[in-house]
Amino acid sequence: MKKILLTLALTFLLSLFTSVVFAQDPTPSDDEVNAVASQLYCPVCESTPLDVCPTEACRQWRDLIRQQLADGMTEDQIKQYFVDNYGARVLAEPPKQGSYWLFYILPPVIILAGAIILFRSLKAWSKPIAAPASSGAERSEPSKDEYVSKFEEELKKRK
Repeated sequence: MKKILLTLALTFLLSLFTSVVFAQDPTPSDDEVNAVASQLYCPVCESTPLDVCPTEACRQWRDLIRQQLADGMTEDQIKQYFVDNYGARVLAEPPKQGSYWLFYILPPVIILAGAIILFRSLKAWSKPIAAPASSGAERSEPSKDEYVSKFEEELKKRK
């Protein structure tokens, strides 16, 4: 009995000081791959993010991203690799340099200009239009329409 208790105590003490070490899986998860792939557009399919594109080429590019992440490349390095091979059109967000800054500046400027034009137009439309000034002779004798004068004559006959 003493040997069994001693063996159990020794086993318990050894288990406290030892731990099982598991090797980490070097393959990045799908979430890590899709985090990078969502920032890129498919070079073959127009306006389709790389993470949702169903083509075989995109599957291969996602595998390439997985391999590059496993090799220790950063997101920026992977995006630069795709830009070097396929051009800046593969980026979901254009770079903020060169002529690409127009993509960031132009839409708010157009919206602001449209709002100003709309505001001025609504202001002009809501103003009452002033009647043109006429000479004194015309003011005393308003011009009558032929129909109105016949209507007035009929009313006088009925009285």
